[in-house]
Amino acid sequence: MLEKEVINFEKTVVVGIVTQNQSEEKLNEYLDELEFLTFTAGGEVIKRFSQKMERPNPKTFVGTGKIEEINLFVKENKISTVIFDDELSPSQQKNISRIIDCKILDRTNLILDIFAQRAETSYARTQVELAQCIYLLPRLSGLWTHLERQKGGIGMRGPGETEIETDRRIVRDRISQLKEKIKTIDRQMSIQRSNRGAMVRVALVGYTNVGKSTLMNAIGKSEVFVENKLFATLDTTVRKVVIKNLPFLLSDTVGFIRKLPTQLVDSFKSTLDEVREADLLLHVVDISHPDFEDHIESVNQILQEIKSNDKPTIMVFNKIDAYKHLTIDEDDLITERTRKHWILDEWKQTWMSNVGEDKALFISATQKENFEEFRETVYEAVRQIHITRFPYNNFLYPDYKDAIEKEEE
Repeated sequence: MLEKEVINFEKTVVVGIVTQNQSEEKLNEYLDELEFLTFTAGGEVIKRFSQKMERPNPKTFVGTGKIEEINLFVKENKISTVIFDDELSPSQQKNISRIIDCKILDRTNLILDIFAQRAETSYARTQVELAQCIYLLPRLSGLWTHLERQKGGIGMRGPGETEIETDRRIVRDRISQLKEKIKTIDRQMSIQRSNRGAMVRVALVGYTNVGKSTLMNAIGKSEVFVENKLFATLDTTVRKVVIKNLPFLLSDTVGFIRKLPTQLVDSFKSTLDEVREADLLLHVVDISHPDFEDHIESVNQILQEIKSNDKPTIMVFNKIDAYKHLTIDEDDLITERTRKHWILDEWKQTWMSNVGEDKALFISATQKENFEEFRETVYEAVRQIHITRFPYNNFLYPDYKDAIEKEEE
């Protein structure tokens, strides 16, 4: 008889601040996401703490009164981890650890931890370790309490390297080794990419957990790992896909997220080469998510960082089966109608209509809704790129409708 696995979630609290640049509504969105990240990492959020401030406190991120309130709650409820919504400076982390006696993490550390859990291949593990070492290096001084001999004074002078310097040197050496290892793997991967010949390359990009892998499984008949958690995909998966008789390469890439740690963007630059070298991008959006417009902006920002924002792009609005809009009762004369009350057809009339009819698709990857339209749009876009590259191959790949007629004959 199989024993039932019991998952012990760590008891955590999350902390964020309302500033001039971040409204209360925006903070709640970020904390919702932070809660989902915590759940993905194996934690259960017991309580949220927030405070209105002009700017973060340089010593303890939040005010002294709030930090005492958090400390009291942590002691009373036996909380094991406190997670802050923004990246903490090394000195902030050190100061908070002195007051609150439990694990102190920030958003960056949490994302790095999820990446470390999810890394399956040697390449992904190397990239994550590099990002972790870069994050750890300036914070080493805050991790040691046994180095009291560094204080100086009588009997403390003399030659020799302090232990903290030794540790820093070890981390710096490790960073150099990892960078060399990544360069070697990059060379191998660039050879693999060059061996793929002149096939048209299509890359799925988008926010994390929007359904890119599900879509890849549906269109490519492949078995890519799918889970309703953040960052289920870390390694790029490339599959050959054939629509009608037109072959092309489809790659599933790592998902993006708001406030993505810069160390991750740097260490995952090589994984994002698949995006950089793609001929066509399928920008997948979870339209059922209330903040999907913010997600689009975050993805576009990262595409700009990796200089891929000028590529031909098709917007794929996924999960239309899960889309729900707010409703107003007929006798309710107070509630003002906002974007959250719009039905799908109203959204289609907004900026989405300016993208172009053949550049915006509304589908459900799980229910296969509007899937034929999706296949046709991708087929035509890939065909256009192929014909531009090989003008004499025009007759090989007819229009999608002609291809269907040929099949029927």
